[in-house]
Amino acid sequence: MDLRPTADQRALQAGTRELLTRRFGRDRLREAVEAPALDRALWRELGAAGFFALRLPAADGGVGLGLPDAVLVFEEAGRALLPGPLVAGELLAGVVPGAATGERVVGLCDAGRGGERLWEHPGDCDELILLEGGDPGESRELGEGGDLGESGESGDGGEPGKTGRAFWNAPDWPVLEPVRSVDPLTPLARVTSYPRRAPRSLDVPRLRREAALLTAALQLGSAARTVEMAVEHARRREQFGVRIGSFQAVKHLCAEMLIRVEIARSAVYAASLADQSLPVVGAKLLADEAAVRNARDCLQVHGGMGFTWEADVHLHLKRAWWRVEQWQSGGKAEEALAEALLVDDFGV
Repeated sequence: MDLRPTADQRALQAGTRELLTRRFGRDRLREAVEAPALDRALWRELGAAGFFALRLPAADGGVGLGLPDAVLVFEEAGRALLPGPLVAGELLAGVVPGAATGERVVGLCDAGRGGERLWEHPGDCDELILLEGGDPGESRELGEGGDLGESGESGDGGEPGKTGRAFWNAPDWPVLEPVRSVDPLTPLARVTSYPRRAPRSLDVPRLRREAALLTAALQLGSAARTVEMAVEHARRREQFGVRIGSFQAVKHLCAEMLIRVEIARSAVYAASLADQSLPVVGAKLLADEAAVRNARDCLQVHGGMGFTWEADVHLHLKRAWWRVEQWQSGGKAEEALAEALLVDDFGV
């Protein structure tokens, strides 16, 4: 299996980086920190560039590419710390009218399998798709208090506990609980209950698997960017009359950061070709570790100034912490991998 991007894929990745550098550079990033509302003009420009329609067939107005290509694009989005429900926009481009072009912003929330039911950018989304199923009794748990909809039925978007269910909601339908987000660029709310009057027939296991993989790609991009930031600072900063990059301890930190990125990159790229759940589980674990630990080591290389609000290091660390909890938490992922090892089953 050759995991190296083709010339066309490298051009796609370079074009994405150029677009994001031009439209979401550091100045715009810092503006978004102070005012985290979604930039609708940027969202529409991303749609016009094919960001959300990457995998839609050309006959449907899409680009007609595959999941490996989407992973490369999302890696660049993670590198730029691009905010917004990017994963939802890409996965639901062929489901929600206007999502592919960026005219409408759609949210995707996992209300099942022990998910935190956190909805990112709730004030910016035009609609919300909620996924549930996988845990016995969870439909009943969220359906108490008359939240099952007008018919009193739970709606069938799939067999409970096996394929899961999906429900469309208008932005004012769910009952929300405010949540203070660790990431200043990602407003959050917790969905405490919601009606099930509008089921959607969607492949919920696939959505969860691909959401985890695209989130891993975002983590990978952030991890790679913090390596660059650490190396750039180590080359500039001087102590005792020499650049700190000449210190062995700093060299080791930067080398370990790069190793984490390359290991995670191999896992994420391979998982994009596998169309299986367990490779995605492993890739997300490795990308999460790379993003969090690299941000911490980058902060260490920066020293005291790395702890300041003006430095961008903390933004990568906070975004990495948030993404660790998205779609697949570390504890559940480790349990899934351990169970697969015990039964020698990696084809799930």
